[in-house]
Amino acid sequence: MQPLIDNARTFGQRPEEFAKLAEGQSPDVLFITCSDSRVVPALITGARPGELFELRTAGNIVPPYASGRPTGEAATIEYAVEVLGVQDIVVCGHSHCGAVGALVRGDDLDAVPAVRDWLAHAADAPDGVDTADPTVADAVQSHVLAQLLRLRSYPCIERRLTDGRLRLHGWYYEVHTGAVREHRADTGKFEAL
Repeated sequence: MQPLIDNARTFGQRPEEFAKLAEGQSPDVLFITCSDSRVVPALITGARPGELFELRTAGNIVPPYASGRPTGEAATIEYAVEVLGVQDIVVCGHSHCGAVGALVRGDDLDAVPAVRDWLAHAADAPDGVDTADPTVADAVQSHVLAQLLRLRSYPCIERRLTDGRLRLHGWYYEVHTGAVREHRADTGKFEAL
């Protein structure tokens, strides 16, 4: 913890670098990814403060849209689309994902009921997934596509997609190599950016 504290103490000693941020934000991208500490959106993309609007959830899960039961995730998505006017949304899954791995292996999550109930929103593991594969690559990629499909059920996203003001992207990040792949609709595969 001490190195983090030391950095935080010196971080604010360059106010001229941050003064412009007080004027507001206008990111072009909503980046939805996992809460996993190994996944750092700004590091992956090279984004500077104010360039990415982030939503981080366990397993990069987008919960189903339910207007009668708002969630923090739905509010973040709606704010990004309707207020900030982001033009792109990236759903980025990653290798070695604990959430997707737990689902693929069928782990007993009774000791962590909030996690268990949250993961009920995840995609089902595709048939034939290698449960011994520590990267859980196929399952994570399938999960990313399911979350993109779920995003389309949000009214604000559906409207923006229909009128061409929004694009959706599915990414897969390999924590062990740093490689990033994007889902290509024409091939149906995740390929290098």
